[in-house]
Amino acid sequence: MDQTLVEFVKTLRTAEIKVSPAETLDAMACLDRVGYDDREFLKNSLALVLSKTPEEKEAFDTCFENFFNFDHFEDSDFLRHDDDENAGEGDGDSNFEASGNSGEASSGGGQGASGATPEDLPELKLQPESELGRMLMSGDRNRLTVALVEAGREVGVTDIVVFTQKGLYTRKIMDAMGGKALGEEITELQGHGGIQQKMLSGALKKHRDRLRDRIRDYVEKQFFLHADESGKQLREELLKKVKLSNIEKRNFKDVQEVVIKMAKKLISIHSKRRKTFKRGQLDIRKTLRKNMQYDGMFFDIKWKAQKVDRPKVMAICDVSGSVSNYSRFLLMFLFSLAEILPKIRSFAFSSDLGEVTDLFEHSTLEDAMAKTMRDFGNGSTDYGQMLADFKSHCMKDVNNKTTIIILGDARNNYGDPKNEVLREIYDKCQRVIWLNPEPKMSWSVGDSEMKKYAAACHQVEVCNSLVHLERVVGNLLRNVS
Repeated sequence: MDQTLVEFVKTLRTAEIKVSPAETLDAMACLDRVGYDDREFLKNSLALVLSKTPEEKEAFDTCFENFFNFDHFEDSDFLRHDDDENAGEGDGDSNFEASGNSGEASSGGGQGASGATPEDLPELKLQPESELGRMLMSGDRNRLTVALVEAGREVGVTDIVVFTQKGLYTRKIMDAMGGKALGEEITELQGHGGIQQKMLSGALKKHRDRLRDRIRDYVEKQFFLHADESGKQLREELLKKVKLSNIEKRNFKDVQEVVIKMAKKLISIHSKRRKTFKRGQLDIRKTLRKNMQYDGMFFDIKWKAQKVDRPKVMAICDVSGSVSNYSRFLLMFLFSLAEILPKIRSFAFSSDLGEVTDLFEHSTLEDAMAKTMRDFGNGSTDYGQMLADFKSHCMKDVNNKTTIIILGDARNNYGDPKNEVLREIYDKCQRVIWLNPEPKMSWSVGDSEMKKYAAACHQVEVCNSLVHLERVVGNLLRNVS
């Protein structure tokens, strides 16, 4: 337990809480006295020893909850066998698939090679031989949590110093948990011709890929807890790359600064209505007219130019519980681009659609965000109702210069998706861009209607980090005409 306390003190120092060696010894003595059976009593006791100012006490509470909290393993559904047929219902972040990384979308999502589904698992007569395989199939979350933490300690995940080491530590933890033996077992099972072997290999592969995504999230959180940032630039870079759902509340201010810098960068590239000169396309008439005073000598060459106009953008954000964090950052980023995108109109919904453009013009960003979440973030998600409202109230304002950006996970609670309305919008506007925070492997799981909506979009992207967001908006500005 002393080692755990030392790691916790390191976390506090990373969060800019000054803890001296003497205070660390006092904390050890406190731990010996109060024990760790009562979590709340332990938290309050350590807070008296290790935090001094109100700001430090607030940071201490956040660090304690994150360091000693493993509830995020409890809400995953990748170990369930008897009720997986309901996976995907409701908000997206209750699904394990929603926490994955887009880069793993093609590695094993959905059904396995055999077509095995969670409903088939109770009929399996074979059992895995590898220890990790048996652990995954047993449905014992506590055992898996302990194994993951022990593997992280074994490989020294608390020593992570740069964000680019995330993949390295993810692989190390996976190997320490028995990933190599599991992979060999999957390969061996796939080599057999039996149906049971193929079903088992498909189920194991699916669980392994989801476990890898969960380990990656765990490493991200450990980086924020333990990394000793060597400078503000490094911190900004990692905030741009980390999944928005993993950004803690205490980092929101830093993220807002990063968003503003990203916006200014794009502003410097696409600052005003300007002419893009295309060398090689000579404007003969203008050149001759300009050079008549030089007796026909071409001293002043004129080139043909194309005027780049500012796009008209409508941003529609799902602010239900599953994607509220993503919506916050999208709205923050778009409003930071107001200098170059003055025609932005923003809308929010859980079911009924409401415009929030005026709210952001007359309120501070924080107040506007809070009011938006309060007014529109409490309903049951209904994309069909949102599209019907948009058609009734906003379709008349859409033309061939309008770009529609929709941010949401497309989880419709098994209601009518009304994708034909999105097709009408598609036919009338210039572009429809859908930004989905979930990995592609989740787009056909549960109540997701993403496959139907994707057919009526010009561009569909996974967007769960600021880097993704910057790239999408940058492409938007470059492609408009």
